[in-house]
Amino acid sequence: MIKISPSVLSADFLNFTDEIKTMEDLGVDMLHLDVMDGIFVPNISFGNPIIKSIKAHTKLPLDVHLMIDKPHRYIKDFAKYADILGFHFEAGSDNAETLKEIRNLGCRSCITIKPCTEPEEIFDLLPLCDMVLVMSVEPGFGGQKFMDSALNKLSKLKSEIDRLGLNIDLEVDGGINGETAEKAVKAGANVLVAGSYLIGSQEIAERVKYLKSL
Repeated sequence: MIKISPSVLSADFLNFTDEIKTMEDLGVDMLHLDVMDGIFVPNISFGNPIIKSIKAHTKLPLDVHLMIDKPHRYIKDFAKYADILGFHFEAGSDNAETLKEIRNLGCRSCITIKPCTEPEEIFDLLPLCDMVLVMSVEPGFGGQKFMDSALNKLSKLKSEIDRLGLNIDLEVDGGINGETAEKAVKAGANVLVAGSYLIGSQEIAERVKYLKSL
C-alpha cells in the first residue's frame, strides 16, 4: 500500500491548520517536515517550536527529516514531537548509534541518502532502520526536477530489504508528481513525499487518490 507524506515546505503557514484538516480528510498518511540548518544544506527552514505547534493541531504522524550538521546533537529534542525521525548518512554523526538512539527514544528511525551516496553504503544499517529515504533531488530546496538516478537506488535498496526479510518503508523525496511517482513506485518506493504537487493544488483530492492507487 502506498503511503503519502505531503511536505509542509510548500504550505502557507498562516493558513496551515486548514491545510492540515484538508489533508487529514483526504487520508494522507503523515506529514513530512524538513528541518534545514543552513550548514548541511544551503537553506534554513524551521525548528522544534514549529514542529511542536504542528503536533498540537494534528493526529497525523510527523515524518521529521533532519537536514542538519551532526544531527546526533539534537535527537533528544526532536524525538519529543516526531513519530518518524530521519537524518542524513552524510551529516557527520555515528549513524548506527544515532539510529539506535532514535529507536530508544520511541521514534521510528530513518536514514537518508543524498544523490551522491550509493545504496550499498547503508546496507549494514538497514536492520537499525524503520524507514529509508532516498533523495531524488539535492536536499535544501523544493521544486527541483526529479533525478532518474534515484530509481536504481530504490531498486537496489528494495532488493536488499527483501533479501534480509526486513519490514522497512522505502521513501522517496524530490520532484514527485504523477509521472515520477509511478516510476518510483515501480522501482520499490512505498512512501511518497510530495510538496507543490499536492499542497496548494486545486486538484489535491484527485492527486492524493491517484498516488494512493499506484
